[in-house]
Amino acid sequence: MITATGATLGFFLMIGLMAIGLHIAFVMFAIGALGAIFYLGTPALLAFGNQFWGATNNFVLVAIPLFVLLGEILVKAGFTDRMYKALGDWLSPLPGGLLHTNIGASAMFAAVSGSSVATAATIGTVALPAFRNRGYDDRLVLGTVAAGATLGILIPPSINMIIYGAMTNTSVGQLYAAGVIPGIVLTGLFMLVTIVLCRLRPSLAGERLPPAPLAEKIARLKDLMPPLIIFVLVMGSIYLGWATPTESAAVGVIASLALAASVGRLNFRMLHECFISTVSVTAMIMLIAAAAFYLNFVLGVMGVPQALAAMIKGLGANQTVFLIVMTVFYLILGCFLDALAMVIGTIPIVFPIALQMGIDPVWFGIYLVLMAELALITPPVGMNLYVVQGIRGRGLITDVIVGTLPYLFMMLLLVVILVAWPGLALWLPQQFYK
Repeated sequence: MITATGATLGFFLMIGLMAIGLHIAFVMFAIGALGAIFYLGTPALLAFGNQFWGATNNFVLVAIPLFVLLGEILVKAGFTDRMYKALGDWLSPLPGGLLHTNIGASAMFAAVSGSSVATAATIGTVALPAFRNRGYDDRLVLGTVAAGATLGILIPPSINMIIYGAMTNTSVGQLYAAGVIPGIVLTGLFMLVTIVLCRLRPSLAGERLPPAPLAEKIARLKDLMPPLIIFVLVMGSIYLGWATPTESAAVGVIASLALAASVGRLNFRMLHECFISTVSVTAMIMLIAAAAFYLNFVLGVMGVPQALAAMIKGLGANQTVFLIVMTVFYLILGCFLDALAMVIGTIPIVFPIALQMGIDPVWFGIYLVLMAELALITPPVGMNLYVVQGIRGRGLITDVIVGTLPYLFMMLLLVVILVAWPGLALWLPQQFYK
């Protein structure tokens, strides 16, 4: 049995190796292998094969490539461009104009993509050209795209929720249900802070678009239907008990293919591009997941979670103190690690402690996803910051960082609301999974 001090040193060694740029999967496997060799012996090291097979053969994780493929098909078929224009008709009259379209389009695309980076790349590519020569504040434009894209892992379906569910044996369906209301609330908070900023400084909003005729706005509503249809099919089949999350992802892919065919965009070249992107993203995620499952196995056998839980209990910490410490810890960690690495690397340690503290595993999953969202826009390694800056192709990345600050504070406000009112996340899953 390892001591809490030894476990803490091992953890910080793992974080340090990730921070200097070593591949996440390699670091987690190396730490697991070292722990197996020094504390458990060769049999535990040789168990990697079984753990690797168990991770990659997990039925829940099959949903990951399906949701990635679903998002790719929608992008390549041109649905996101039309969706953005249709939302702009209805949201641009608000104080802040097209800035709200960035947030609304991110929320809608998040409801079918499952990935924040994909949301940032897709919405950024569509949105940024629309702001040229319109007098909008560059920083706020970039901030709405980068921060809005974080909704990709909170609003279901979410790849991070799938991985969390697989690693902790938590129902992915319940996690999806738990993410709906917080996702809507966070979207509202993003829009609220945009309205406040543009009311205080009207120059931030720039040129207003002339209002489209009502008949044209109503006609364009049909461009919002493809993502809505897929969201209803995917989430409805889960909540009605007709399909598992993996099966519902397959339903979504079939629906997206049918929609692409209906607009004449389905062809072998498009499918080839979608498959190449899907394989690339899935291979990266599954390699990290396999290494994480092995590390989880070694830490469990070594008794690391039990040692840390005993240490925390010895300090007399309650749930609130634990969550405050975790929030500060993840804010610091998010400055050095990618969101996916941060979640996967810490779940084996923090999840058992959360259970020992009496925290609901579904609620804790939403909390972790929120912390991962913060990591996506926390410098210096926030992935969304670099994606948006790369699409912009000019200026300094500090513009993106400054632009996301108001939205970062809104995320922290949602964390406070969730801690004070856990029912915000737990009410919906309790209604569907009584």
